[in-house]
Amino acid sequence: MTQKKKVAVFGGGCFWCTEAVFDELRGVISVVSGYAGGEVTNPTYEQVCGGRTGHAEVIRIEFDPDQIAFRDLLTVFFATHDPTTLNRQGNDVGTQYRSAVFYADDEQKREAESFVKELEAAGTFSKPIVTTLEPLTDFYEAEGYHQKYYANNPYQPYCQVMIPPKLNKLHKQFAELLKSHGKGAS
Repeated sequence: MTQKKKVAVFGGGCFWCTEAVFDELRGVISVVSGYAGGEVTNPTYEQVCGGRTGHAEVIRIEFDPDQIAFRDLLTVFFATHDPTTLNRQGNDVGTQYRSAVFYADDEQKREAESFVKELEAAGTFSKPIVTTLEPLTDFYEAEGYHQKYYANNPYQPYCQVMIPPKLNKLHKQFAELLKSHGKGAS
């Protein structure tokens, strides 16, 4: 049996945080940290952090749409970062930390637009959503030491402070979407 694969690319602040969240979802085949939305070919972490390349720190999610829908990914994305702060997540400030959905095709664009409208109509957030919807042109994989950063560096101070609250929210609100759901794990 051939596994179906689709791609979603999200920028929700530091990619270490978003990667850790999406790695736990069933139907997610892989999560790769990288850069998208900029003007420089093959940017480095230092260049992106300098804020002059136009790139956002993003994650590229390969997923099986038979196991998890793009809408489910959007739901988790909007619930596990602040889509109302412009170019900022926590202490990370700059366009490289913008909230963004990089859509792979017109269907993803329509679905993301519709989802944002639903959130706004429901008054989900007290401030307007500033998440950008941008076409996915190029994705550049981040340097090797950024991949699976939280899994490899759980005791790094930034990781200890920033990531557990996101994972706790994920486990509490989206248990049914976790790889561990139904396997006796809590």
